[in-house]
Amino acid sequence: MPEMTPESAGAAAGIDLSQFYQVFFEEAAENLEQMEKMLLELDVEDADDEALNAIFRCAHSVKGGAATFGFADVAELTHQMETLLDKLRRHELVPTTEMVDVLLQSGDALGAQLARHQGHGDAAVDTRALLAQIATLVAGGTLGAVRASPPVPSPPEQSPGAAAAEAGMRQLELTVGPLADPSVADQLVELFREIPDLGRIEPLDAGRAADGMRRFKVSTSSSDGELLDLFGFHIAREQVRLAPLGAGYGFHEGAPGAPAAAEPAAPKEASDPGYGFFADAPGAPPAAAATAAPAPAPAANPAPRATPKADKAGAGGSPESSTLRVSVEKVDQLINLVGELVITQAMLAQTGKGVDPALYQQLASGLADLERNTRDLQEAVMSIRMIPMSMVFNRFPRMLRDLAGKLGKKVELVTQGEATELDKGLVEKITDPLTHLVRNSCDHGIELPAERTARGKPEHGTITLVASHQGGSIVIEVRDDGRGLNREKLLRKARERGLDAPDSMSDADVWGLIFAPGFSTAEQVTDVSGRGVGMDVVKKNITSLGGSVEIDSAEGYGMTVRVRLPLTLAIMDGMSVGVGEECYILPLSSVVESFQVQPGMIRTIGGSGRVVEVRDEFMPVIDLEKVFAVPRFDFEHQTDILVVVEAEGGRVALLVDELLGQQQVVVKNLEANYRKVDDVSGATILGDGRVALILDIGALVRRSRH
Repeated sequence: MPEMTPESAGAAAGIDLSQFYQVFFEEAAENLEQMEKMLLELDVEDADDEALNAIFRCAHSVKGGAATFGFADVAELTHQMETLLDKLRRHELVPTTEMVDVLLQSGDALGAQLARHQGHGDAAVDTRALLAQIATLVAGGTLGAVRASPPVPSPPEQSPGAAAAEAGMRQLELTVGPLADPSVADQLVELFREIPDLGRIEPLDAGRAADGMRRFKVSTSSSDGELLDLFGFHIAREQVRLAPLGAGYGFHEGAPGAPAAAEPAAPKEASDPGYGFFADAPGAPPAAAATAAPAPAPAANPAPRATPKADKAGAGGSPESSTLRVSVEKVDQLINLVGELVITQAMLAQTGKGVDPALYQQLASGLADLERNTRDLQEAVMSIRMIPMSMVFNRFPRMLRDLAGKLGKKVELVTQGEATELDKGLVEKITDPLTHLVRNSCDHGIELPAERTARGKPEHGTITLVASHQGGSIVIEVRDDGRGLNREKLLRKARERGLDAPDSMSDADVWGLIFAPGFSTAEQVTDVSGRGVGMDVVKKNITSLGGSVEIDSAEGYGMTVRVRLPLTLAIMDGMSVGVGEECYILPLSSVVESFQVQPGMIRTIGGSGRVVEVRDEFMPVIDLEKVFAVPRFDFEHQTDILVVVEAEGGRVALLVDELLGQQQVVVKNLEANYRKVDDVSGATILGDGRVALILDIGALVRRSRH
């Protein structure tokens, strides 16, 4: 029998189900992510019943949606996972690590199958080996024999899922009607033909429908809730009744106009989430909505399903009703418009400075209100793109579990500050660098259990991920309690590569050697890390985001990599400073203080370098006029203002002519619109229409060090 395609799923009903695809794919991805998280947290020695039920519900929801839309391969695999999970939660089987491994692998396979259905994959995913392993575990066996032998191909006319389903078939009587056109019920017959795993359907009335009613015998392993939700795409829910075969109550008690004394038999799983987010969602297919009657009162159902998201959509006060899925493109467009509004507001504010507030009091008041509302609007819009760091951290437990098992190590992951929010654009770009840092800590940092025990450490190594806000930046730390960096080994490797590495280098500079292109201390190349590439790419990627990366290490005790990033890439608070006729923007989060230069305060060292003492601390002085070759026509002017800024763990004092004030600036990419300029991270448009450069404080600090 041919596999049902998404297009054929809705063909029988004459509706386009593709309008619901994206909802299903998003819901399925969330369920798979949640299922993986719970499987990783599952204690096989003392499994929690609620955890097993929750994992079962995740698999069940994916299967339901897949069956609805005709993704038979997804439905088949999730059905087998359900069988195993159902035995676990009923305590017919005892959880084992093997089961968790297979379920995790099945989750990966489901992700690949869903990606293929979205057009992101080419070849079909072969799940025969997984299905065989699950069947072995369901039967109470172990996987040694299954893994040692090649998978047995499925019979051409019957899939493994269908074969397994035969054993658990239920016999039901399906009554449909009254129907103005009884042939409409044939759509349900076609549905069973297109979805093999659904079971079998046979007419009980030989096609006769004198009373407008149609009756069928249904053999299925699906719950009543699943069937009713699936049928709802073709026939109104109120015109469908299910009963155990032989009960024969059809519409006798539930017909329109009759007392609502009975409802369909309760689903076998009281917490069955079904697929209500499709059947009852806003924008449901017209075929279902056109004939729909008022839904029966919830109290009439003796065993209601757990309400899924779309079922909750109309319920006032539910958490789900307060969320809305919006494409990133729309949010980005909104942010761009707010950015233009900020520039326009700055122009109006600039123009308003020349107006006498006594004569134009209402105008001045309106401009003040506009400035306040623009800032509030900007903060509200920017918060839409902010997502918690847990979205990044959640992908590491599974990765570390697989990696540690491959390396023969025992590693525990600890996360802190998961609620810390970061701009979505930054999250997407920081994920790969963080992944490399975590893999590097596990591969190079954490020792083997025997080595840790010999050093007096616990067998389990710990990798800690920490996210926190510091000023206008977010700081992400990757810590491990492994062997740390070896100073002598780093210096030796650097000299072998021809790098300048004298013994007088500070520890911070020695640790920084690992960011050199192609630098690696690995004794042998593995497929995990140590190929001589990676750390330089990590630093390059972080620097391109306007961030910085620092390393702290203590040999024998571990290492910490600290990544510092701006909170957002679009709009920021800045301080405007004037140098000659030019205006420059300093990120306000980097500004420490400013003061006037007193005679003798600036000292010259080494013939050309200059430093200033600020509260018993000497820091380099950078003259922006010389750095950017600013033309000056007032030759008598004496620059006498210093602004202290900090970045990458260092401070410098910038010599400027005047402080122009603080303002919000819209960051524009200078490199994309012009070219890369040293010591400049971007540009903005001022209120008077001029372009001002946004200075790269990290680059200026690095300049002072050299």
